Formats: sequence, C-alpha cells, structure tokens
Amino acid sequence: MELTQPRVMGLGTHHKTGTVWMQRVFRSMGRTLDIPCAQVFRKTADELVPEEGRIFLFSWSTRFHESILARPDTRIMHIIRDPRDVLLSGMRYHQVCGEFGEKAIHMKRDDLGGRSYQEHICSLPNDEEKLLFEMRERHARTIGEMVAWDYTRPNVIELRYEDLMQDRDAVAFTLHLRALGLTVPEAEEGGRIFWRKSLFGGLAKDTKRDDRVKTHVTSGKIAQWKTALPRRVAEIYAERHGQDLVTLGYETHPTSWLRELRHAA
Repeated sequence: MELTQPRVMGLGTHHKTGTVWMQRVFRSMGRTLDIPCAQVFRKTADELVPEEGRIFLFSWSTRFHESILARPDTRIMHIIRDPRDVLLSGMRYHQVCGEFGEKAIHMKRDDLGGRSYQEHICSLPNDEEKLLFEMRERHARTIGEMVAWDYTRPNVIELRYEDLMQDRDAVAFTLHLRALGLTVPEAEEGGRIFWRKSLFGGLAKDTKRDDRVKTHVTSGKIAQWKTALPRRVAEIYAERHGQDLVTLGYETHPTSWLRELRHAA
C-alpha cells in the first residue's frame, strides 16, 4: 500500500482497553478541531467518508471494513491492553453497568435459566466463579478480537493501554496524533485534551465526572492481575489463553508469569 496524506483517521479499541477514555478524547478533539466523528460497525463500508475533508472513525471492537482499511489515506490508532487486566475490569464492570451501550448484558438468556448476563454474574458466590464465567463469555470474544487483528498493516499505529497510562506529559500521545494525520498545532491541542480526560490528569481532580465514566472506569491501574487474580483462575487462564498472551507480546512463555502472582484475597 502506497500511503498518502491521511484524511480518514480511525480509532480502534476493544472492550475495557480504554474505550470510554479515548472516545471522550477524540470526540472532544473533533469538536475543537472541527473534524466530524462517526462510529463504524462490522458491515459499515467507506460510505461514511466525506468526499472532501477529514473524519474521525471509531470502532469499539476494531472491526473496520476492508474498504476503509485499504484506503491509502486511512490511518488507524489501535489500542490493546493486558488481557488479564481486561478480565478483571470486565468482571467488575458487568456487575454494575447500565443498559446504555450494554444491552446484551441485560438481555434474558435461556442458557442462563432466564437470567441476564448481569443477573447471572451477580448471583455467583465469589470472585473466582465470576471471573471464570467472564472468561468463558465476554472475555473470550474480546481476546479473540485482539488476537485476530492484523498487526502488520503499515497504516496502523499500534498502542498499548499501559503505555498511554504512563504518558503523563502527553508527549508520546501528541506524536501519535501527528502520525495519525494531525498538524503540529492540532496534535498539541489533542495532547492537552488527552491530559484533561485522563485519570492521572484532569479527571483526577474532577469530582463531577459523569455517571457513565464513574461506572465504566473502576480502576485504571496497570498489572492489577499480579495481586488481584486468584491463583486457581490464573492457572485456568494460562491453560486457555497463555499462548494468546505470548502472541500479543505481554509474555514470552504461556505459563511462566504464574510465578509473579501474589496473594489475591
């Protein structure tokens, strides 16, 4: 692919990989920089792209249609997160999330005895059982999406949630925005917005955060799994998804990370 000046600027995330955070950052950038925003779905092709001018396109499961990905003027920022932390965050979130954007979690299911996903996970006796249920269900789909993504595309900026959480001066994020296609002044403004919308930045002092952010972001800390993942769950996880951790670059061996576990109550 011979790349040209970026005009279609995509943001691809996965469940619990900073989606709400990045959505707030990019929508704010869109308003400030007068760049329209649109959400794409699995079957959405490039009819969303205007004939002239730029656009931000969002996919919360990173399922951009090939007609978008193949455009020489497309750039995509793709974010993944340590799947073990995704598991923990998802288990907590699905017990309290509302219906907005999470309708499937509230739908009654015959295979769960007429209960919804949320009702079922809340009925389980302890965090071990809740984590195992989450692992079999929503988490399996999320890690499957991350593993299936093509990490060799030349027009994709590959990022990790962990690096974003440590970018406390927004220098790296500003450079990523330049690679995405923004001008120097636009990228610098984007860096300022990134800081204001971050848990370590402006949101740390914001006591008026909207309810969706408070519910969705239970903890943004990295490597939570070392102290919060029960050993029994971790051993099952290593058997099922240890190779996925290697594939995604979070480990060099499917099971050696089990030695890093500390007691999880």
